[in-house]
Amino acid sequence: MNINLKNFPQLETRNLILREMVPADAAAVFQIFADDEVTRYYDLATLTSIEQANQLIARQSERFTQQAGLRWGITQKGHDTVIGTCGYMFHKPSFRAELGYDLARPYWGHGIMTEALRAIIRFGFEELGMNRFQALVMPGNVASVKLLQKLGFQEEGVLREYAHFKEAFHDLHCFSLLKKEFN
Repeated sequence: MNINLKNFPQLETRNLILREMVPADAAAVFQIFADDEVTRYYDLATLTSIEQANQLIARQSERFTQQAGLRWGITQKGHDTVIGTCGYMFHKPSFRAELGYDLARPYWGHGIMTEALRAIIRFGFEELGMNRFQALVMPGNVASVKLLQKLGFQEEGVLREYAHFKEAFHDLHCFSLLKKEFN
């Protein structure tokens, strides 16, 4: 896996700019994660302060510095406001990464996340040398399942009580996409 990035990679799609999040994005990040519907299936509690958004941005920046993961801020071309985030955490020895994503509710259902994820998956396979992406999805998160299936991910099974967050154990459905399956 070829992860030796000196500068955070900015990606451009037809409608989007995927860029590094900076402290100036804290208000927009707070708006996204202060919505209970956005965090409903998330292993993160709904944010209650702008300081929590600052900490989230700092944590993502530190992961990049340590070359442990990438998390892009999603913006629409012509607008610099972050409307969502997407990225992955690396498991370098296995040439794989775990995908994560979120989007402000007013932008749901417009194909934005499909476009963003397609770009970061392509970047991971072509530029970083990954062989596998996986995503873990809580039962009931139908929109996330449909998104992953649209991108070609296959469900591998259920990881029983795999995670503990929000004071409970959670089953998670595991989906994966291999480099040889990506088109």
